[in-house]
Formats: sequence, structure tokens, C-alpha cells
Amino acid sequence: MLAALPGCLWGCGSDQMQGASGASAAGEARDSGSDAGSDSGGSSAEFRTRNLQLFDTVVTLSACASSRVMDELEERCKFFHNAFSRTLKGSDVFWVNQAGTEEVEVAPETAEIIGMSLQVAKETNGLFDITIGAVSCLWDFTAGVKPSDRDIAKALSFVGYEGLQVSGTKVRKAHGGMKIDLGGIAKGYIADDLVSLLRDRGCESALLNLGGNVYVLGRKPDGSPWVIGVQDPNGSEEDLLATRETVDESVVTSGLYERYFVRDGVRYGHILDPRTGYPVKSDIASVSVVSADSLQGDWLSTYLFLLGRDAALHELRQRGLQGLVVDESGSVSVSEGASFTVEGGA
Repeated sequence: MLAALPGCLWGCGSDQMQGASGASAAGEARDSGSDAGSDSGGSSAEFRTRNLQLFDTVVTLSACASSRVMDELEERCKFFHNAFSRTLKGSDVFWVNQAGTEEVEVAPETAEIIGMSLQVAKETNGLFDITIGAVSCLWDFTAGVKPSDRDIAKALSFVGYEGLQVSGTKVRKAHGGMKIDLGGIAKGYIADDLVSLLRDRGCESALLNLGGNVYVLGRKPDGSPWVIGVQDPNGSEEDLLATRETVDESVVTSGLYERYFVRDGVRYGHILDPRTGYPVKSDIASVSVVSADSLQGDWLSTYLFLLGRDAALHELRQRGLQGLVVDESGSVSVSEGASFTVEGGA
């Protein structure tokens, strides 16, 4: 979980392979700041904050932008919610999942993110695979529902990114039982899209928090860097493990503590392993990834859990990315060159 300090804009971390909420309407939206200033997003505009309830989390959009630009951001968020949700009837993902093996026409953005997801799946040898949807739809980490071994095994037979094809804006599945779940990559894609919109409108200062996917554009309105706080996975939401000064980049944190349930003394976390259909068994409790684009940080924060602590740090080093890994014992490891300030000097 991440916070932008001061202000504590908390949100839950990246949802591994979990679809967006089935809710179709945004929550209450508000602008802090007057209507003074230009209609552009330039530095002369007021700094405004708008809160939305979308993607099964609280979305906080803060930017030096006019109300008109803030409206554009909100409408863009609603568009993605209505297109990418696994559970919302009528979404692109819903229709792909409901279809048999016939082609399904989807929005260009949906086709693009599916295509990107297939590239990631190939790069990770299937350890990150959006066709985990056949399995993830069986689990309910809110209600504490664990599917039977038999149902998991049956659903697992439909998991395999090689059976999903995208051609233009048409999507086809090799098997009718296949289902996709964009939850492990969607918020990263959306954050990048929103930042692109703000740049196009001339915005020079913004902070976007999509439930743990944080992207900062430029510096704070006073010229100082944003300070991002990483929650201690073994503490409360107010307990910070580390902080980092951040300018023009994404920070994504994901943790096994975010969504789980306990059944018969066994703890089941929400990050699913596409090889087994069960929650991943990892020595990582929390991982944070710093990257130039949020999409990479989103899927990578998931992938690192499947690798484990040592391999995760190696992967960050190989990619030249900064990151922070907390293992199940609470020990903190920072990748080479990462400018995190760990509380207590751990």
C-alpha cells in the first residue's frame, strides 16, 4: 500500500489477477480548488483533487488542471471501468469471457491491453497470464470462498495465453471455457493513459493513485518532489516502512496482506499462481517497483511474487529498475541504486 505525503492518499495495492468491481457508477466526485484559471491543464490552473470509487478501490486524482480536464480524467476512468471489468455485465471483458470461440469486437484500448498482456505472458513464460480468469472467477477473497480441488483442476485446463488471439480489435479464444482477467495489469495501463492525457493538456503537476498504483507527474505545485510512503505489510495502514522522493515516475506496491482469508487455519492470499490455480506460495510479503510507466510496474510487481525474494531482486537488477522487497519475516531488501529511505534504517 502506498501513500503520498503529506495527505495520506491511501489505497489498496495492486490486485493480482482480480477483475474490477462489478459496481457501474462512480462514487462521489469533488474538486478542491476554485473554477478560476484556464481550461488547460497548465501550471496556471488550480490544484484540484477528485475522488472516485472505481476498479474496486478508491481512485484519487490530483492535478494542476481545470475542472474541464478533471472531468475528462473522470470520464476516462469510467470508460476503462466499463470496458475492463471482469464482473460488470456488458464490459468488453465480460463479452469475451461469455463468448465461445467466435471473434468478439472490443474497444481499441481493450485490444491493446490484451495484446500487451500476451507479450508479457510470453516474456514471463506464462507466469503472468491473463487467462487465469477461468480460475480467479472461482475464488472470492472477500467472502472467503475456496473452490474445490476438482473445480480448480478443471478451470486450470483452460489457462494458457497461447489460446488467446488478438487481431485488430477482434479477440478470439481457442476454447469456450477460457476467461481473461486484466486485474494484474489494468490499473497500470489506465494510469499511463491518464498521464498521457494530462501531458496533452499541458499539465505539469499531478499525482494519480489508483489503489496502490501511484504515478506522479512533475513535481508538487510548490516545486518540491512528491514523497511516496510504502506501508509496513506487518503493521497498520498508518505504519510506513519506507519513503521515497519521486518525480515523473510510477511506484506500484503489491502485498499478500491486502486481500486474503483464513480457512481451517490456512491463509489464502489473493495472488494466484497460474501453474497451480492456488494462491502463490512465496517468501515475499510486499514488493514495490519504481518504473517510468505504471503498466510495467503493475505486472512486474505481480510477477516478482511468483519468483520469490532472491530471484525478484535479481530480476530488478537485470532490468535496471529500483524496487523494495519485504520478505515474510519482515526483512527489507532494496535493489541496487534504489533511493528508498527505510524507516529505522533497516
